[in-house]
Amino acid sequence: MRSLFVKQLFYTPNRYLFKSISTQNPRVRFAPSPTGYLHLGGLRTALYNYLFAKSRGGSFILRIEDTDQTRQVEGSVEALLSDLEWAGIKCNEGPGIKGEYGPYVQSERLNIYQEHIAKLLENGSAYKCFCTERRLNILRRDAVKSQRVPKYDNRCRSLTPEEIKEKMDAGVPHCIRFKLTSDCQFFEDLIFGGIAYDVSLNEGDPVLMKSDGFPTYHFANVVDDHLMKISHVLRGVEWQISTTKHLLIYRAFGWTPPQFGHMPLIVNADGTKLSKRQSDIKVEDYRRNGVYPLALVNYITLSGGGFDHVPGAGVRLKTMEDLAEEFQIDKISSHPSRLNPDLLEECNRLEIKRKLNDKDQSKTLITTLQDVITKTYPDHKLNLTDDHVKSVLNWSVSRISRIEELSSKKYGFLWILPKNTSKVDQELLKKLVENLEGLETFDQGSLKENLRSFSANNNVKFPALMKMLRSVISGLDEGPGVAEMMDLLGKRQSLERIKAVVRYFGSW
Repeated sequence: MRSLFVKQLFYTPNRYLFKSISTQNPRVRFAPSPTGYLHLGGLRTALYNYLFAKSRGGSFILRIEDTDQTRQVEGSVEALLSDLEWAGIKCNEGPGIKGEYGPYVQSERLNIYQEHIAKLLENGSAYKCFCTERRLNILRRDAVKSQRVPKYDNRCRSLTPEEIKEKMDAGVPHCIRFKLTSDCQFFEDLIFGGIAYDVSLNEGDPVLMKSDGFPTYHFANVVDDHLMKISHVLRGVEWQISTTKHLLIYRAFGWTPPQFGHMPLIVNADGTKLSKRQSDIKVEDYRRNGVYPLALVNYITLSGGGFDHVPGAGVRLKTMEDLAEEFQIDKISSHPSRLNPDLLEECNRLEIKRKLNDKDQSKTLITTLQDVITKTYPDHKLNLTDDHVKSVLNWSVSRISRIEELSSKKYGFLWILPKNTSKVDQELLKKLVENLEGLETFDQGSLKENLRSFSANNNVKFPALMKMLRSVISGLDEGPGVAEMMDLLGKRQSLERIKAVVRYFGSW
């Protein structure tokens, strides 16, 4: 089957044709099925449609395609709406949002599909099929056994009006199929260029309306896109092979089709396909793991093209307004989009930094970190003043990519007194406390210089002093510089920790 597909699908890229593409005031849509969570591929599709509409004064429509009632997952629509809102993607029309082309849930449009299927039956573009599932299964098995492409043999297409009436009068269940023509359809893909494909070589007549009265994806998709006046369809490349089939349906109705663009697959850094079983492709997982919406949005755009990126210029975090202004559909690559996890971490780090520079958002960051630390260390006396927390955030912004990292053992010294049972030179520490108490300036530079002088004046090697002091201040064997930690903790906290260790050994 794949070999036939390759032979019949032709790509003829013609980038100059983009000059003639009308992109003013477009109407685009994101049309997911409520069959589970929103993953990165779906978010990328929604995002690029949104940016395309926003950049050109158009409308972004959300449509729920729930015609396959057997695969619906309860609560998935609500989760989807929540994820889109979290990501900053706003719908102009959709479920619960006023619009003149609704309803925007396909299961609420069944009467519309019935009206339009009647038109195709009337003009001879569709027919009633009475084949049973058992017969279709036999056809599939025989095709596989004979190494042929499994497809419907179009048997019911040749039924006479009398035979159809007889079966209808007998109440034989039926579906409605579309009459495919042996016709090589051509269209200009906004991303891949020219494409031509004869769908009839690999498929029999497709079902448009199932026996339960629900339309198939292909039929409802075409009807809804036309009635909702969709001007551009931007969707995943997996739907590219179906587009020529959709063009035949448009032609059967006498409608002008929208312009199509198919976005390439998103793959892992090594080129392997993303799996829906992976826990790191769900939007809800990114949300739960401390990734900010703008960071995730930028991560997707850095991987998928659509923007000018200057080589060697590094990562620049862009707002939604920036992204919409800079988005260019002809910059989307036709090659698979490789995810680079390091870019996500950098984007999230930049978003933390951006929030810290915003008065209101920095307050939210402080509150968030205070809550995280309180939950992590419920039985400790904590230093969680706003000033200390903000100081920690400013210090750590180049070290972390998630706020939650600051609750780890590595950074525990920032919040709680360390447990220290290592042998220390108590007399030396007493002298150090007296020395530090006399310091007027307690910053990293002054501390470093003072500690070096102290070690020389007290005949102790500087590395040995630093090792002991590190243990006293943080309880760690390695980490940030000692003077850096003391500067961050401040004079009062630093001296309290040194005194606490001396008291622990009972000589103060």
